[in-house]
This record gives sequence, structure tokens and C-alpha cells, in this order.
Amino acid sequence: MLPPASDIQLRFPDLEATTQFGLMLGDMLKSGDVIALNGDLGAGKTTLTQAIANGMGIIGDVTSPTFTLIQEYPGTIPMFHIDPYRLTDPADAYDLGLEDYFDRDGVVVIEWAAKIYEYLPMDMLVISIELPELTSNDEVRTLTMRGIGDRYIELVKSICMRYPEMCVMVTRAIDEF
Repeated sequence: MLPPASDIQLRFPDLEATTQFGLMLGDMLKSGDVIALNGDLGAGKTTLTQAIANGMGIIGDVTSPTFTLIQEYPGTIPMFHIDPYRLTDPADAYDLGLEDYFDRDGVVVIEWAAKIYEYLPMDMLVISIELPELTSNDEVRTLTMRGIGDRYIELVKSICMRYPEMCVMVTRAIDEF
């Protein structure tokens, strides 16, 4: 049986608004949370991850671990930043010991999460970042969030309470999953 899920969509006019959202989200996270990010190259996954880390109180540069695959950032609650972009076979995620990170004290943020979906926990917050196809403003972002499981459904509701004017409930599934 699949856990219950809730989807919302937020549209941010520029990267600053997206960053402010990431700061707020980071402040809401707790140890054990899993955030799965998807989106095209340049959509803003790393920018959002940086803001989440800053919102968690993590100080210092947060860069995409494209070549190292996993980067750990210490903090009151540590963050484990995973980027499987370069993996050619999803099974390689198992060889990396990916599942061990879900049992550690900390928050796990995964860029390009759809590449390793079968190795992710059932409960998580999935965020798909989309760029509009036709716009003169390349900073506009649409974030579709799916809270899967009770903790993440509550998190999505809390986000809607903070962004009521921008929060749109959606019924479509996130394409990547």
C-alpha cells in the first residue's frame, strides 16, 4: 500500500524568492527528513539546496557533489547532499551505501532524485523545479511539491499556510515519479 500524498504548486518570480523559500523550508526541516529534487539542468536544484542548508543554519559554501556524489555538511542537524547525476546505473546508489544515509541523524537532500527513485524511502518531500518555456524572465520558477507520507503532507500544509497567495493544490502526479 502506498502512503498518502498531497501535491501543491508554487510559482516564484525570481531566484531571490526561490532562495527565500529554501531558507524557510530549511528552517522547517528536522532530522530524518528526505527532500528529493528534480528538474532540468539549470533549473535551480543546487540553488535551492544551498538555501535549504542556510535555513538549517549550515554555514559555508554548499556546492553540488556531482563528482563526489555525496557531501556531508555539519550543523546542529547535519545535511547529506547527494547528487547521482553521473551514475549510469541506479544500482550504483546501493553500492554507495545510499540507504545508510536515511538512517543517520540529519536531513538528506537529493538532486536528480528520479535517477535513483527505487532506492529512496517511501516517505519524502519531492520537489520538481520547472522553468517556463516561453518567458523573458529566466528567473521564474514553478515548484511542484509532493508530500508523501504523514510527516510530509503536514509539511506541505505548513508551506501552504506560509504562502497562501501562491499555493495551488494540484492533482496531477509529478512527471519524474
